Amino acid sequence: MRYEILGPLRLAEGGSTRLVGARKVEVLLAALLVRAGEPVGSDDLAKEIWGTRAPRQTQAALHVYVSQLRKALRPPGGGESPVVTARGGYTLRLGGDELDFALFQDLVRTGRAAQEDGRLSEACEAYEEGLGLWRGPALEELRDGAIVNGFACWAEQARLDCMERYAETGLELGRHREFIGYLYARIEELPLQESFYRRLMLALYRSGCRADALDVYRSARTVLVEELGLEPSAALQQLHHAVLVDAPELAAPR
Repeated sequence: MRYEILGPLRLAEGGSTRLVGARKVEVLLAALLVRAGEPVGSDDLAKEIWGTRAPRQTQAALHVYVSQLRKALRPPGGGESPVVTARGGYTLRLGGDELDFALFQDLVRTGRAAQEDGRLSEACEAYEEGLGLWRGPALEELRDGAIVNGFACWAEQARLDCMERYAETGLELGRHREFIGYLYARIEELPLQESFYRRLMLALYRSGCRADALDVYRSARTVLVEELGLEPSAALQQLHHAVLVDAPELAAPR
């Protein structure tokens, strides 16, 4: 079975997917998954599930949800549940199961090692495969508590780094036209992220679309000024000037 948290929480097994059940049980599972293999205290789980509105019999209610989760995760034909009692709380043991975020991390590590070694095609493929695991914002509907929300913010930064590396290796491989659509989509998703404007300008310029590259700069400046009251960074301004003067250093690498 594979636990999938890079998007809405779900379980994948045998070519099909299923949900866990009630929202509070989902929150419980999400908190245990983001700390898989480590004990999570009952008090921390209660705060994650109820916040400041915990019921009077909190421990009893938590025990009910743990029992429901154990039933949902118990292997077919019996066997031990992956949720075990541990040090004043509970631990989820992955065992032979997979977690999509762990797979994502492995692919990013593979990509970074290949990129540092100059194996750009291999790096680009690893980054692309890792990004393909994402189905939307991580655990978007379950971010009410500190455990899940903290993880989700960290995971989104890891995804951003992977997206930037994917675009970087793609352009280094000379796949400029191929990445134009991808970079436009990333700007639509993350309009304040200057790195995608820079890469899109470069991809357009190297594809013979100099005027479009300048339009991207104007769009970036408008967004940054209106949303943040800031001018584009020095790096983006320098790239804009280089495009204006048709600087030779902008030529695509052989």
